[in-house]
Amino acid sequence: MFTADRALVAAVRRHLDPGPREEALEELSGLGRSCGSAQVLEWGAEANANPPRLRTHDRYGHRLDEVDFHPAWHRLLGKGVAAGLTAAWNRPGGHVRRAAAFLMWTQVEAGVGCPLSMTHAAVPALRADPALAAEWEPRLTSTVYDRGLRPAHLKAGALFGMGMTEKQGGSDVRANTTAARPLAEEGAYELRGHKWFCSAPMSDGFLVLAQAPGGLTCFLVPRVLADGTRNPFLIQRLKDKLGNRSNASAEVEFAGTWARRVGEEGRGVRTIIGMVAATRLDCVLGSAGLMRQAVAQAVHHCTYREAFGGRLADKPLMRNVLADLAVESEAATVLGLRLAAACDRAEGDERERALLRLAVPAAKYWVTKRCPPVAVEAAECLGGNGYVEESGMPGWCASRR
Repeated sequence: MFTADRALVAAVRRHLDPGPREEALEELSGLGRSCGSAQVLEWGAEANANPPRLRTHDRYGHRLDEVDFHPAWHRLLGKGVAAGLTAAWNRPGGHVRRAAAFLMWTQVEAGVGCPLSMTHAAVPALRADPALAAEWEPRLTSTVYDRGLRPAHLKAGALFGMGMTEKQGGSDVRANTTAARPLAEEGAYELRGHKWFCSAPMSDGFLVLAQAPGGLTCFLVPRVLADGTRNPFLIQRLKDKLGNRSNASAEVEFAGTWARRVGEEGRGVRTIIGMVAATRLDCVLGSAGLMRQAVAQAVHHCTYREAFGGRLADKPLMRNVLADLAVESEAATVLGLRLAAACDRAEGDERERALLRLAVPAAKYWVTKRCPPVAVEAAECLGGNGYVEESGMPGWCASRR
């Protein structure tokens, strides 16, 4: 999936310095072989065909609030963590390398992109509190997938989720009603309220927004407290979202839930916006990956399919369609990698920071908007076969993530 994608290879070469470039090309080539292997693609199909299952209570009626995933999901998530998809922040050219890897990994099964993206994106928000960053960042950037709910300090690696949206406010997070009451412990609060969307509910921690006495504030909510007890985190249901089959997106309730403040009271949006920006870039990269796979499937089919006296790829109108699709796919790839390069250069470069501030939300809007029509057009290149689930094309059309 890497060396066959000339636009992706060229972008990696363009944005990395000679030192890390050769190492990255070798690393990404290995990951590309893995992404394109029959075994890994089978795991993707299995994870997509076996959705997660919510278990709210145990046999005795005690709250569990756990989500069970198919083994293929854990295999894919483990390989994604091991490939450095949460470890971009402290290595030369780390964002470009991760962007290329994330674009490929999305083509296997986009659902696991959610916990990988959220964990990666939590780092800049946590850096608003140096003590919290020092504690959590090594766990989030670890290349070890340590599954299971245990105190984070006992784990070799941790995953993060996010909860901002509430049913009365939607994207207007300043309308949030979840309340945060200060506790005697410095920086500690008790949360009560509801989150309409909470990503990756089996993560080790979450960044959430709630109304503190000083206004809307960002908080870190651990799933398991340091003494081993479960933090109240009531999963009310899993969302049935379009195309979101393998991933779990939850609706949760906080009921006396312990949380640690991140940043200042009343500065919640400013604190969490770093996480939002990083996930927006992943929306660009994930959509570019979906587009790339859809176009690759269409080109392959048309190259070998014979109809009306010749190969489809030799028909002038079909060649025009394929060329248009390829341009869209390659443009999305080039744009995504350019923005990742800006992330690597942003520290100390005002122009790159300005580019990120303006271009990331615009790119997220445009590329995600273009992804479904590109995938649908690619599916039509396969004719009726493109609308059969076994072809894989409907998954790209629905944007599984």
